Amino acid sequence: MKAILVKEFGGPDVMKLDDAPVPKASAGQIVVQIKAAGVNPVDAYIRAGTYARKPSLPYTPGTDGAGIVDSIGPAVTSFRNGDRVYLGGASVSGTYAEFCSVAEKDAHPLPEKLSFAQGAAIQVPYGTAFHALFNMAHAKYGETVLNHGATGGVGTAAVQLARAAGLRVIATAGSDRGAELVRNEGAHEVLNHADPAHFEQVLKLTAGRGADVIIEMVANVNLGNDLKILAWRGRCTVVGNRGDIQINAREIMSRESVVTGMTLWAVEDAEMARIHRSLAHGFESGALRPIVGKEMPLADAAKAHQDVMSSGAYGKIVLVP
Repeated sequence: MKAILVKEFGGPDVMKLDDAPVPKASAGQIVVQIKAAGVNPVDAYIRAGTYARKPSLPYTPGTDGAGIVDSIGPAVTSFRNGDRVYLGGASVSGTYAEFCSVAEKDAHPLPEKLSFAQGAAIQVPYGTAFHALFNMAHAKYGETVLNHGATGGVGTAAVQLARAAGLRVIATAGSDRGAELVRNEGAHEVLNHADPAHFEQVLKLTAGRGADVIIEMVANVNLGNDLKILAWRGRCTVVGNRGDIQINAREIMSRESVVTGMTLWAVEDAEMARIHRSLAHGFESGALRPIVGKEMPLADAAKAHQDVMSSGAYGKIVLVP
């Protein structure tokens, strides 16, 4: 089979399309013929060697994907050959490939109304958004959430989830195209995060109260100002960060607010299963609709990593073997 292999940590060009053996399903595993693989910023951090989790070299990147069950290992009871599935956890062999092995617990039925590309846009985007909103920030019906950087895969998922849960959604985007996207996905108000005045606009939109919840995608740019527009006992969940930042802790103290970080890899299996059960209802009802912004050939993995780390995100980037 064809697969992307990384033999050394470094820039996007360390990813090479190469031949690799088709994985075999061990006990409790299935092998999936990958029809689409999701690309996430965390994939780029891992490839660069800057992330806390470093796989053994060589490795095939990717945790998000969707496809068709090709074979099943001993003791597997949930799936049969030919089932449509999406991967909902850590893959065993990496999804940037024509075939991938995955533990049975980390695969989920792909709803018929979703394409394979949409299936590849579920695990990290929707798992992260759900965990950030409800497990970490404890967002509740009627509250106001600021989705700071809402046009990427996690951002659009967070907009949809927040709107479905009855929250007032203020979202930010960096372009007219991105603003239209998040407005169509349910944001009540959309602000341009390139405008320094957008922080003040959040206060105006909330009559000076501020946001009850902030989902922050680029903390090193925004967190210092986020703290100034949190409501009393507001909660900010840091989803993404790309550098150091200086903050004034008195902004947290005076509001009795909470700033928390998160990583999807810390979610325990039982909680991840609950998240995916909750998401299934949203996909069935149509309240949740994975947005695919770009489909690229597997051979273009390096370009996909450049794009996913660039400004102006628009939906999910997927690779098609």
